[in-house]
Amino acid sequence: MFHVKITSTEQEREDAFFVRKKVFVEEQGVPLTLELDEFDNTADHFVVYTENSPIGAGRIRETHHGIGKVERVCVLPEYRGKNLGKLVMQALEDHAVTKNFQKVILNAQSYSIPFYEKLGYVTTSPEFMDADIPHRAMEKTIKQ
Repeated sequence: MFHVKITSTEQEREDAFFVRKKVFVEEQGVPLTLELDEFDNTADHFVVYTENSPIGAGRIRETHHGIGKVERVCVLPEYRGKNLGKLVMQALEDHAVTKNFQKVILNAQSYSIPFYEKLGYVTTSPEFMDADIPHRAMEKTIKQ
């Protein structure tokens, strides 16, 4: 079946990068130089596996004291519609609790706003462009 884990080895990090490259670079046309960034060195990365194959990913990092930023949440196209995005988000939010974050923020691609709203996120900005893709900022208070 499917399971999510925080990366603890270089191979697991590479698995997360593999999924991100497939979704953001190959599918959505985001330049690799924007997709892989300086925050990859300090963020906590998560990977969704089926058997031993990586099929989803996400990361979280602290931006300000008590605030975590969720980024790079993605699932390979052939695995979408199976609640794997929700599975990744739950793992990221559970991790936010262990880090004592009071709030989680993210920049959602505009088409995915309903997904995040169902998870309790609220929109906090007008639409803006990031990597030529429309986004809106969102946030959620984390219950400790």
